[in-house]
Amino acid sequence: MKLQDKVCIVTGAASGIGKEIALTYAREGGKVVIADLNKEAAQAVADEIVAAHGVAMAVVMDVTSEDQVNAAVAEVVKAYGGVDVLVSNAGIQIVHPISDFPFADWKKMLAIHLDGAFLTTKACYPHMQASGKGGSIIYMGSVHSKEASVLKSAYVTAKHGLIGLCKTVSKEGGKHGIRANVICPGFVRTPLVEKQIPEQAAQLGISEDDVIKKVMLKDTVDGEFTTVQDVAEVALLFAGFSSNALTGQSLVVSHGWFMQ
Repeated sequence: MKLQDKVCIVTGAASGIGKEIALTYAREGGKVVIADLNKEAAQAVADEIVAAHGVAMAVVMDVTSEDQVNAAVAEVVKAYGGVDVLVSNAGIQIVHPISDFPFADWKKMLAIHLDGAFLTTKACYPHMQASGKGGSIIYMGSVHSKEASVLKSAYVTAKHGLIGLCKTVSKEGGKHGIRANVICPGFVRTPLVEKQIPEQAAQLGISEDDVIKKVMLKDTVDGEFTTVQDVAEVALLFAGFSSNALTGQSLVVSHGWFMQ
C-alpha cells in the first residue's frame, strides 16, 4: 500500500483521468477526496470506492472560486485531519484559431487550468507544511506543456504555465518536504478528447479519422492513445515518492509523441 492513510485530493475526479487516479489511490490505501463541480457524479465515484472497501468522500469544488476551494479543503481537513497529496487535474478544452478566439473563452481556460492550480495549491500547502510530513502536489499538464498545436492557444499557454508554477512550488516547498511535479500526457481518449475530434474535423476541414491519425497520433511511435491507466500509474509514482530527489519535474506520457 504505497499511499496507506494518506489524504489525497483529486480535482476533476468525477470522470476520465481524475477518476482513474482516484481509484488507483484508493486501491493503494489512500483516503481519497473526489473534488468536482458535479456533486452527483463525484459522490458516485466516492460510493464506488467505499463499496470496494476503500475510504473516500466527495466535495463540490469550482477550482476558479477561492471561497469554494478554501471551504472544500477545510471540509477535508476537518474530516481526515490534513492533506498529503493534491492532484490538480480539473480542466476543459476550447479550440479556436487565434484570430477568432473569444477573449471570454481565453480567460475561462486560464482560470480553470492556472487559477485552479494556484488556488488549490495555496489552500493545501499550509496543511502540508504544518503536518511536518510535507506532501506531494501534482499538476496535470500535457504534451502541450512542451509543444504547441493549432487551434489551442489558450490550452497550450495554460499547460506551459503549470510547469512554471510547479518549479516555483518546488523551490519554496523543498525545505518543508513539499514536492511538486507535472504529468504531461499525450492524447487520452477521455470525453474531453472525444469532444475535440469532431470540433477539429470541422475547423480543419478533414475527416474525424484523419484528425485521429494525422493530427492527434501522427507523432506517436505506435499510433496509440495514452490510457487513463498509464497516467494514473505516473500519478501514483509522484504521490508515493517520499524525498525531494523527485521534484520540479515534468514527465511526458505520450507513446513517444514528445521526447526529451
